[in-house]
Amino acid sequence: MSVSVNLKSPQHKKAGEHIMYKQYNNNQTTLTIPFEFKIPANHVATFISNFIDSIPETVLYPASSKFGRPQYSPAMMLKMIIFAYTRKTFSGRAIQQMAEENLPMMWLIGNCDDVPSYRTINRFRVAKSTEVLIKELFLQFHNQLRDYELVDDSTLFIDGTKMVADANKYSFVWRKSIEKFDTKLDEKTQTIFDELIQVNVDLAITAEDPLANLEAANQQLDEEINDLNQIIETEKVSQGGSPRKRRRRTLKHLQHIIKTDLIPRKRKYETAKAIFGDRNSYSKTDHDATFMRMKEDPMNNGQLKPGYNLQIGTQCQYVLYYMVNQQPTDQRTLQPFLKNVQKSQQTFRYVVADAGYGSESNYDFILQEFEATPLIPYTMYLKEQTRKYLKDAHKVMNWRYDHQTDSFTDDHDVHFSFKALSTRTDKYGFTRHTRVYEADVQPENKDVDYSLTKGGHQRQIQINPHWEMQKSVIRLKLSSKTGKSIYWHRKIEVESVFGNLKANLAFKRLSVRGLQSVSNELGIVLMAANLKKLAKNMGLKSQNKQKYQQKVAKRTQNASSFSYFLI
Repeated sequence: MSVSVNLKSPQHKKAGEHIMYKQYNNNQTTLTIPFEFKIPANHVATFISNFIDSIPETVLYPASSKFGRPQYSPAMMLKMIIFAYTRKTFSGRAIQQMAEENLPMMWLIGNCDDVPSYRTINRFRVAKSTEVLIKELFLQFHNQLRDYELVDDSTLFIDGTKMVADANKYSFVWRKSIEKFDTKLDEKTQTIFDELIQVNVDLAITAEDPLANLEAANQQLDEEINDLNQIIETEKVSQGGSPRKRRRRTLKHLQHIIKTDLIPRKRKYETAKAIFGDRNSYSKTDHDATFMRMKEDPMNNGQLKPGYNLQIGTQCQYVLYYMVNQQPTDQRTLQPFLKNVQKSQQTFRYVVADAGYGSESNYDFILQEFEATPLIPYTMYLKEQTRKYLKDAHKVMNWRYDHQTDSFTDDHDVHFSFKALSTRTDKYGFTRHTRVYEADVQPENKDVDYSLTKGGHQRQIQINPHWEMQKSVIRLKLSSKTGKSIYWHRKIEVESVFGNLKANLAFKRLSVRGLQSVSNELGIVLMAANLKKLAKNMGLKSQNKQKYQQKVAKRTQNASSFSYFLI
């Protein structure tokens, strides 16, 4: 039985005044809930539900096993996890608790009594099948944005950010250290093999596989020691000790070194080299994570942390494409990212990025294979525009060039004539062709010979005509009215997405480990940010439309009243 009590606050009571409170009593045995519960049309849960339901069933419900317990609906799991990420909830346990307490989440689930456990949630978001669903999500979202006329095929803005991995920051393994100690281990192994040869142990080793050599030596020592054990058991005691026992003691010592030190360390180094791939580091707790320099550096000491390089392509602050890389530099991630964009058969007229992506190979790829115009400044672009750089006579770009003689003249009137062609291929397989120019020999009567280096050699310069042509094209594109207008939007396009992701959604650290799992989670959180932004924009559009209709109705009413007054 509940009793209504009017509470009075003696602390705030004044003369002739009573402060009353609403009735409060939580001693009820039941909680009355209305039978009908509606989610507003502009609520993000509604957008998530409608968006997931728009995915074709052939993609959403792939063929599953006919045996065992029935699986949870992939549509329901996607709705749950995406909605949880819009509410800054990333832990599997926290998502399960949210599903049990949050009304919009219950509405998305449909059956409040059948809530997936946190293990089911964690397994779903790292599954290989979820990766296919996430790719379809971005494809459908891109199509819907085109239907809403929010995006087009004009421009793709690209940028990257580092995401902190779910790994210990002191679990680093460095390539240089592994290679250094591996070389020392090989030297120690050779020393042990020399000692075995001195004691007349027949080693069947090859120079191709050091680990196999160690294992073969260990097996050979086992056979030698077993043979000695059988002989020593039947041997009589002799004065001065047994030479076979001394030999066995030596072989056991060498085998102990090989078995407990050399072989385990060699296996460890071989495993580390296989994990490295083309990287220079990895984390012991997440082998796919690479140690990178993060912008979030609370100690201001440039400490490297394990993480992943997230690359996104946006338009109107919506993420249309994304890719997770293990390389810390952005320059090497552009071509794989654009190849991923090409798989969707979507074309863009302009590709916009910052100077970290500007390189000869990237420009060639965008112009020739991607068939777009790069609005990407190279590293020295801004510096070359300064007055100081343009007036610096020591810079080769400010020297005089004679097309007829194919020669340069510096600020000391030293002529550089063409000498030879040079071709270089970097470690990534890109070939550069340069022209080498050498200073002409100066007369001996000159006080200072500016044609020589400090070491007494003739000065040389190298010019890459293809690279210089590309830089002139980029300068022309970026200085045009259209190029300036498009490149200016880069600052408010991609950076705003990263700010929304890390500040508003509070997603600063990954919750899963492994490249595929990380790719799935980042796809989910980026889609959550997309749908949250779309719901907000469509809600504002609807509100503005209603306000406009109300204003029109009010003006019509005022006009009719004025007409009636005139009558």
